[in-house]
Amino acid sequence: MTVLDAVLITLTGLAAGTINTVVGSGSLITFPALLALGYPPLVANVSNNIGLVPGGVSGAWGYRRELAGMRPLLLRLVPWSAAGGLLGAVLLLVLPTSVFDAVVVVLIGIALVLVLVQPRLSVRLRGRGPLAAPSRGRAAALSLGLFAASVYGGYFGAAQGVVYVALLSLLLIDDLQVANGVKNVLATVVNGVAAVTFILFAHPDWAVVGCIALGSTLGGVLGARMGRRLSPAVLRGVIVVVGVAAIVNIVLR
Repeated sequence: MTVLDAVLITLTGLAAGTINTVVGSGSLITFPALLALGYPPLVANVSNNIGLVPGGVSGAWGYRRELAGMRPLLLRLVPWSAAGGLLGAVLLLVLPTSVFDAVVVVLIGIALVLVLVQPRLSVRLRGRGPLAAPSRGRAAALSLGLFAASVYGGYFGAAQGVVYVALLSLLLIDDLQVANGVKNVLATVVNGVAAVTFILFAHPDWAVVGCIALGSTLGGVLGARMGRRLSPAVLRGVIVVVGVAAIVNIVLR
């Protein structure tokens, strides 16, 4: 790794940590950047996942005020996220690399669609009154939805936070800022479980991990403190541009 590469990866980690805390699509910044620098997709994915964990922790800590009183809910939801993240990480390791090369384009495409439709969903949800205690059906749908989203998160992860916020807002939490705080915790759990799996059974590039970890930790702090002042439209625009560039890069590679 050259000095220039280290600086670029750290800066992308900073951007990803900030975006993950505010929106939840930071891997659409770091993953294609690593591909552009010549790292194989699987190495880029596992190294990116491990490096983003510290940023998730700092971002979740930054939202601690919104998380006041959410401990009972988190205790119910975290096991579903952890189980899904573990399954997703295992699938990434046991499936042939060629499968990941083919599927990742579809995953990025789905992630971009989720990012684009988030504003419409948020507007609809803001106009709804507070939800009562969830019914059994709604609670089951939330648990299964979070599990499925966490499998995706452990496998690839870009825009998993968007899925979490949508599920939480649709089925349980009316306050989107509180939903975002819960999202930060759940996404960090998924990435953490996947990271442990990758450390034990995969071969991450530790120089990449260190650069992304440094950048994402600072980005998590910035995202929690300054993210609400940034234009969501600008953030989504950056994510879409980088995501499309990633798809083009993978297809042409």
